[in-house]
Amino acid sequence: MNAQRDARTLTRSLWRVAAYGLLILMALIFLIPVYMVVVTSLKEAAEAGREATAWDLPSKLNFESFETVWNDLSPNLRNSFLLVTAATAISALVGSMNGYVLAKWRVPGASIFFPLMLFGMFIPYQAILIPLFKFMDNVNLYGGLPGLVLVHVVYGIPITTLIFRNFYVDIPNELLEAGAIDGAGFFGIYTKLVFPLSLPGFVVVVIWQFTQIWNEFLFAVTLVKDRWQPITVPLAETAGGISVDWNQPMAGAILAALPTLLVYIIMGRWFIRGLLAGSIKG
Repeated sequence: MNAQRDARTLTRSLWRVAAYGLLILMALIFLIPVYMVVVTSLKEAAEAGREATAWDLPSKLNFESFETVWNDLSPNLRNSFLLVTAATAISALVGSMNGYVLAKWRVPGASIFFPLMLFGMFIPYQAILIPLFKFMDNVNLYGGLPGLVLVHVVYGIPITTLIFRNFYVDIPNELLEAGAIDGAGFFGIYTKLVFPLSLPGFVVVVIWQFTQIWNEFLFAVTLVKDRWQPITVPLAETAGGISVDWNQPMAGAILAALPTLLVYIIMGRWFIRGLLAGSIKG
């Protein structure tokens, strides 16, 4: 019996070692592009352009590419921060109120209206780009950040509504009924009871919307003029042309990726918890 138990223990240990080894290997493969971006960004322009030494560490650390990229792209970074802050806040607030209504209030036609709203999640950007461009031009919103904020808010409402509706389903109806008995109306119940319980839902929505809006390129390049373009547009342009100093696009990629990375680091531990809210019953 002891020999069989020892054999099972050894087998489990070997499987565990193999599993961790495979995970480490996959992580290393995943990190190869990150290595290339960081190493290339720290090289001088001439060294970064040599294909033969592309995998080598820089012979001398060079931070001039980061200084150059920061001077060139800092206005666009400001535009991106303004864009994601406004669009994320508005779409999260509207989605929260929509989710509250659809989860806890009896709305005539909600069974039809809600699926139609979710249908907006599956409309590709390219399908509505031309009519959207004409509409934005007709209402004098083309070329600036307010129009781009509006577009991302409208496109974000379906997913934010779905996330908050699934989250609010778990809030006991008795809690809301107690608030109504105390004299609270629609906004009173929302602001004093529902909103304070919504932190996990807001974390999920903020991470989702921040990432989607920050990384979006198509609307940014077609609906906004040069002065108000977010970071993704000039970053793509730095890699264009006949002659490219590859250390600068790589430095720009790091600079553009840092905000979303920091959001995940700061709020990541609440992300899965909020994402699963409403999905497990009992």
